[in-house]
Amino acid sequence: MKNRSNNSASTSLDRPGLLRVLRGIAGIGEVLDRPADLFAYESDGLTLMRGKPLAVVVPLDRNAVAETVRACNRASVPFLARGAGTGLSGGATPIDGGVLIECSQMNRILEIDPVNRTATVQPGLINAKLSEAVHELGLLYAPDPSSQTACTIGGNIAENSGGPHTLKYGTTSPHVLALEVVLPDGEVVSLGRRDGHQVGYDLRGVFVGSEGTLGIVTAATVRLVAIPKQVCTMLVAFDSLRAACEAVSMVIARGIVPAALELMDERTIKVVEDSVYAAGYPRDARAVLLVELDGDEAEVQADRVRIESIMHERAAIEVRVAKDAAEAAAFWRGRKGAFGAMGRLAPDLYVHDAVVPRTRLPEVVEEITRIAEEEGLLLANILHAGDGNLHPNICFDRRDPDEMERVRRVGDRILEICVNAGGVLSGEHGIGLEKRDHMHLMFSEEDLDPMRWVHDSFDPDDRCNPGKQIPTPRACTESNPRHRGYDKVEF
Repeated sequence: MKNRSNNSASTSLDRPGLLRVLRGIAGIGEVLDRPADLFAYESDGLTLMRGKPLAVVVPLDRNAVAETVRACNRASVPFLARGAGTGLSGGATPIDGGVLIECSQMNRILEIDPVNRTATVQPGLINAKLSEAVHELGLLYAPDPSSQTACTIGGNIAENSGGPHTLKYGTTSPHVLALEVVLPDGEVVSLGRRDGHQVGYDLRGVFVGSEGTLGIVTAATVRLVAIPKQVCTMLVAFDSLRAACEAVSMVIARGIVPAALELMDERTIKVVEDSVYAAGYPRDARAVLLVELDGDEAEVQADRVRIESIMHERAAIEVRVAKDAAEAAAFWRGRKGAFGAMGRLAPDLYVHDAVVPRTRLPEVVEEITRIAEEEGLLLANILHAGDGNLHPNICFDRRDPDEMERVRRVGDRILEICVNAGGVLSGEHGIGLEKRDHMHLMFSEEDLDPMRWVHDSFDPDDRCNPGKQIPTPRACTESNPRHRGYDKVEF
């Protein structure tokens, strides 16, 4: 990489001039700047935080991304990338007056290598489309966020997204081998290696999960895995949420690592069964576990017997093994449609994704539920329980200022409870704007400074998705007007 200074001898641009230049770039599909067109881009999936971009640019190739970034630098205008906008931490919320680079039309599979089990794709490719494309080769792309039929691989890389199968297969990072990236000054570089053998500093690893603050992915080479020979999907019902949480820890303690181990509480069960995602969950249960095992037939069958025994030890009221692929798909349809089903409870939804040690799940979930009830808020719990990743869903109406204040208080308390229990702020959604000002729950200023050094080595002018992930030191905010307006964002 070159010196990261953006000082340039080229002619600077005013903002009207920037729009003219953007419209003249080869490979730009559209440049949107009318208020009515920009409205849809004011937030990502976290609608509590909004911004108003100067324009939305829709590039069709890498060169268009690079030229857009260079033009923004000439105009001293901040910019950020966006995929499908399904993120839940405000990572793709635009900066007021900045340029949003909308990468969803860069959605091609560039290469599939079945021998080396890799695929090279553009960032706008929908996650589920890759597994569909390689299915006949006996392969799949393992990372599977619940929004996988809508979210993009570029966005998954930015957030290091997880999903139900993170327990066995990990988050996005171990499946990303190499990246083509446009850096904040417009330079195009390659990070990592297609064979996965990293030499020197692992800049690929630094970039994955950087939430779009270090540059923009324009292509990624990812790892594919073999479709399991055998899959067994189980639905286990309990008459208490605590018993279900305890069963999760017992499964792992016995040395079993399911492909997925998901938990839904009573309110989630009922709202799913009342929706188009109805999956046949028992309505009288206080909690259900969705367990998936995969691997060789003998291994799967042995683990199934052991899990059935564990569940009965924990007083499960029903253990149901999916009789065929259709019933297994129905179980998963309910789980992955659960967030959409929450719209039946209230017009707005706020979901956290903090992580706690599995053994602390029972007490943490009970405490979170109690606090929400004390504040008069509807809470529905969904958990990637196998890896301790909570998803408490607060259902509310943002038009009610008093309710909004209670939502904010409960959201803050959820993060504090999880960190105090030995957990972390985010398991998969990222920090973004949502949790940025909570980073001090985990890190001192001395801890945060090395993160800032890494950021500044890539983006010294702080134009690439500024104000996200890392809190801005007060001194910088006071001395640098560029930070004002997005150094502090509130609901």
